[in-house]
Amino acid sequence: MPRSTRLPELEGLPVWVEFRPGLRAWQGRLESGGRRGREILGAGFIRERRIVLDSSLRRQPAEALRILTHELYHFVWVRLGNPARRSWEELLAGETATGELGWSAELRKAALTPADRSLRTRRWREYVCESFCDTAAWLLAAGGGRRHDECTLPAGARRARRRWFTAAGLTARISI
Repeated sequence: MPRSTRLPELEGLPVWVEFRPGLRAWQGRLESGGRRGREILGAGFIRERRIVLDSSLRRQPAEALRILTHELYHFVWVRLGNPARRSWEELLAGETATGELGWSAELRKAALTPADRSLRTRRWREYVCESFCDTAAWLLAAGGGRRHDECTLPAGARRARRRWFTAAGLTARISI
């Protein structure tokens, strides 16, 4: 299967992208240049239509594209509609494989309990969203292969996710 490193055509209002040094997440806020919190490479602010990327990504174009794609797909997620979001959730609920397609989803997946899935807790729903965005970044920016060290999901689950994205039309044109 040919690998794509092109983003789909985007439609919608502009999303502003800015770079800041030393991004960290601290108590639900984005910090720049401090020491508190967890290091992150990007953050999206849906209502403000703004994405902030860590300045270190300027020297890593492939990684910048992967992180930017992940953040853009947060915009896609909120416009996707409940039936499509629920379909993605059902795909994940049926997976038995360990691993993920990015650390953002992998960290959340590792923290899940069996009750989170069955009760559809906030922790589960956040995992579902992060998995969607990491899958988009893997498929569209990283080329859908195993080239990235954060790609730990087995091949069968990767193929199922690729088919879902293609069937949902999320690889050709997206509304942000």
